[in-house]
Amino acid sequence: MVPAASLVAFALVALGMVLTPGPNMIYLITRSIMQGRLAGFISLLGVILGFVFYMLCAAFGLTALLLAVPFAYEAIQWAGAAYLLYLAWNAIKPGARSVLESRSDLPADRPGKLFAMGFVTNLLNPKIAVLYFSLLPQFVDPAKGQVLLQSILLGSTQIAVSFTVNLCIVFAAGSVAAWFRTHPQWLTAQRWVMASVLTGLAVRLALDRRIA
Repeated sequence: MVPAASLVAFALVALGMVLTPGPNMIYLITRSIMQGRLAGFISLLGVILGFVFYMLCAAFGLTALLLAVPFAYEAIQWAGAAYLLYLAWNAIKPGARSVLESRSDLPADRPGKLFAMGFVTNLLNPKIAVLYFSLLPQFVDPAKGQVLLQSILLGSTQIAVSFTVNLCIVFAAGSVAAWFRTHPQWLTAQRWVMASVLTGLAVRLALDRRIA
């Protein structure tokens, strides 16, 4: 099976990625603020299903197929980078509002739609694609046992880390938003910081090149 040191290392990689602002975090914060913690939790369940989908794809060999086709891998890179730039622009464009700003001008979505949107948001999340299509295979050692079981163990570790962190985000979003309501000057700063982080991630993703 996966050595303990490798498992811990992969868990730290997963932790670092889930703490980096991205589509999942933005969606969960927005829904939790708009509709409450229950809506955020339902959305999180959809996000988790997206993780399971990626984990199964990796475990059953689609990762190897994707990495063997440079065009497909690069397509994911550029699509992901473009999506991150789109999110960055939405954060600072004229009339933009912070994801931490309470809103009542958007309709409340039903549980089924919340779940589906969480799932789709995660499927289109370039960070998760990179994590499963590029990083996870590096922690799999065929000499240590069945590749399938190792992939599932690593994927389950990432899911557990992500669920824990995102659950904290769902429960804390309302409190954070309340603080920003009493400190409105920080909302503009938050939007620019998020836009800068997303732009940096987009550039890094676009410039990343695999070692042949």
